[in-house]
Amino acid sequence: MKWGAFQILDVIDSSQASQRQCTLEGALNFTGTQINYYFICKRKLWLFTWGLEMEETSDLVLLGKLLHERGYTRRRKEVQVGRVKIDFVASGCEIHEVKRSRKAEPAHLYQLLYYLYFLKRYADVDGHGVLHYPLLRRTVNVELSEDKIRELDLLLEDMNRVLSNPKPPEPVKVPYCRRCSYSELCWGSG
Repeated sequence: MKWGAFQILDVIDSSQASQRQCTLEGALNFTGTQINYYFICKRKLWLFTWGLEMEETSDLVLLGKLLHERGYTRRRKEVQVGRVKIDFVASGCEIHEVKRSRKAEPAHLYQLLYYLYFLKRYADVDGHGVLHYPLLRRTVNVELSEDKIRELDLLLEDMNRVLSNPKPPEPVKVPYCRRCSYSELCWGSG
């Protein structure tokens, strides 16, 4: 049976959704992708978290993966701690995240801040981060301050609120929608 985008949402919205449990306890259960999506689109965050992963068909995601695989080849790749997957770690506890462009910079910044937050909470490790934009030949240094920790505490609380709803947030048209792999789920095919 071929499923349309809105049929999939109907299944999630049905009683079957109540049978699945979305484990959201604790701030350390999130992935970097979820933090990123929180800033881009809360609906996308909800759909992704509830198991609708549309990114596999996205050309932009494939380009990002290719850039990551081909760049920084001498560095150790993808260190995974719990649900956090770090691009690479250098010189002690310097956490590096590689991004294709600067278009979603707040999302990139908070994704890296979450990694630093996670390491501090999970392993009592104080580190700092570096965002890499190889296509722009730029880097951004990132530090986890007490103010950022408080911001992240509030952000994670709000993420739990969004994700605990039985229905996804209503779609909100933003410029990012044009290239989003979830667009059909929000706006139909055309």
